[in-house]
Amino acid sequence: MAQITYFFLSKCIYCSKADRIIRLVKEKHPEFKEVKIKKIEESLHPEIADQYDYQLVPCFYVNDKKIFEGAPTEEKVYEAFAEALKAE
Repeated sequence: MAQITYFFLSKCIYCSKADRIIRLVKEKHPEFKEVKIKKIEESLHPEIADQYDYQLVPCFYVNDKKIFEGAPTEEKVYEAFAEALKAE
């Protein structure tokens, strides 16, 4: 199982929505409860954010693979968790 790397901004409304969707997806899919999420506030850690290729937040990576960026949906968040669960 791999972790999800989640880039966000603290005042981003889409990031707040992503946080709510993460909780919802974990409630609906107990198998995802063990998936770790490394949250990186990009304005506080630009040296980390600059190592990744994305334009919008929220942005989710599993290993080095970008799963999605921009406006989150339940389907996109589910996909990130599913990818993390199967990745090593």
